[in-house]
Amino acid sequence: MANNKKIYFASDFHLGVDVKLTSRDREKLIVNWLDTIKNDAAEIYILGDVFDFYFEYKTVVPKGYVRLLGKLAEISDAGIPIYFFIGNHDMWIFNYFEDELGIKTFRQPIKKEILGKTFYLGHGDGLGPGDKGYKFIKKVFANPFAQWLFERLHPNFGIGLANFWSNSSRNKHKIDESEFLGAEKEWLIQFCNEKLISEPEIDFFVFGHRHLLIDHVLENGKSRYINTGEWMTKSSYAVFDGKELRIMNYEL
Repeated sequence: MANNKKIYFASDFHLGVDVKLTSRDREKLIVNWLDTIKNDAAEIYILGDVFDFYFEYKTVVPKGYVRLLGKLAEISDAGIPIYFFIGNHDMWIFNYFEDELGIKTFRQPIKKEILGKTFYLGHGDGLGPGDKGYKFIKKVFANPFAQWLFERLHPNFGIGLANFWSNSSRNKHKIDESEFLGAEKEWLIQFCNEKLISEPEIDFFVFGHRHLLIDHVLENGKSRYINTGEWMTKSSYAVFDGKELRIMNYEL
């Protein structure tokens, strides 16, 4: 790999919902960002919740997102590896990204060596203590029979119902996502510190889900927890050049 190549991490685009920008305008912004980074990207990690809701039918592609999907296909076809992590809002993505776009998909966090450093990567949902209600719901939604039942619904009704659930979930957690709660209350920080007891070699934990820009040194004094933030208001991402891992914001 050339010395000037970089590793990019981003999450929580939440396409399908209008916030600071409309979903369509935010999609265009993300595509512009991908165009900007593709020339020096060695790998791109997308850490979940790309869509505010997405259900992958066997023979039907949900309406929208053609600009993003086309750009991801273009970058993948150019030989730049893209790794896609399923989030809690798009957990019903199955094989489409791998079969049609050539993008490897992960449902669980992974540990990986990148440019001489050890990374632990995932969306971040369901990790650490607490949030038992969500963990139960996730098991229900991950159940193949529940997925089969949802697929029996007409998309006009099923997707509308799912968007209602998604909006309700986001509004419920809006307060928690507004500020850093402190190391003793942040579940992902607790998870990272526990993980380091058995796997002290991990240098960086990189997650999404929290919707906050976080760069936190963990209890061992050297490993860091990085949260990539979100694209609904901040358009933030992380980049690693082999020496430094930085959080950045993208603006046209």
